[in-house]
Amino acid sequence: MFQEIKPLNTVVALEGSKAILVCLKREDEIHPIVSGNKFRKLKYNIEAAKKENKKTLLTFGGAFSNHIAAVAEVGRLFNFKTIGVIRGEELASKINENATLKYAKDCGMVFKFVTRSHYRAKDSLVFTALLKQEFGDFYCIPEGGTNALAVKGCEEILKEEDFNFNYICASVGTGGTLAGLINGSKPSQKILGFSALKGDFLKKDISKFATQDNWELLSNYHFGGYAKINKELIAFINNFKATNNIQLDPIYTGKMLFGIQDLIAKNYFPKGSKILVIHTGGLQGIAGINARLKHKNLPLIH
Repeated sequence: MFQEIKPLNTVVALEGSKAILVCLKREDEIHPIVSGNKFRKLKYNIEAAKKENKKTLLTFGGAFSNHIAAVAEVGRLFNFKTIGVIRGEELASKINENATLKYAKDCGMVFKFVTRSHYRAKDSLVFTALLKQEFGDFYCIPEGGTNALAVKGCEEILKEEDFNFNYICASVGTGGTLAGLINGSKPSQKILGFSALKGDFLKKDISKFATQDNWELLSNYHFGGYAKINKELIAFINNFKATNNIQLDPIYTGKMLFGIQDLIAKNYFPKGSKILVIHTGGLQGIAGINARLKHKNLPLIH
């Protein structure tokens, strides 16, 4: 696929972390669009699509989906046709107002906008049959990219030097990245997943792929649900960038690092702990979030 770089582990400063080492693995620097966990998740899926002689990639996502943007970019780079099944019929008339969808369209992606109720049935055999009837043969990549091949790719995130860390932290959207980290870690390490969504249902999805039990899903830092943010989170993200010169996204990594700082303040981590935080990318979504914040007269992410 792409020529893979070796992401560096960068020491970062969090409030109250003087007795604790916090390092950020810069997976976001792998590629400007297909970055972080999107590179990992798509790597073996693209290989499989090529082996099966598929010419079209079809996938699913919402208004600010990093996955939609990444699949569209992969299609452009490797000459696949791409189809995005998008949650929310109202978005059909707002493509040019949405930075993510406009980017995907400019890469050549064709959209099918569906209602939220229809979207919930996207994994059914009937829905798949209707898509094949409309678009013909395609290689289907699940929402968020999570499947067995995606987990295989995410197992490659951790390298030899990462086994010295006591804790590995990652944001969780569909669970594939965390499952890969769990499988690629040492049993002595604790893997912490910070859910970007409400509820504990992701535990079941992670358990389907995880081969160890050295993990925990934390569900207290979603800020109201997927893509929900407030002034406190915006201030944290902007302050983190001012302090560390590293951009965080508001849907995933920003919430995770906010949670880690809060856990440090609550003495969750013993003194002397070494924490490795995975920056999973997602920076392309900031433009869309800022457009929403501007409309609501809220502070912007810098």
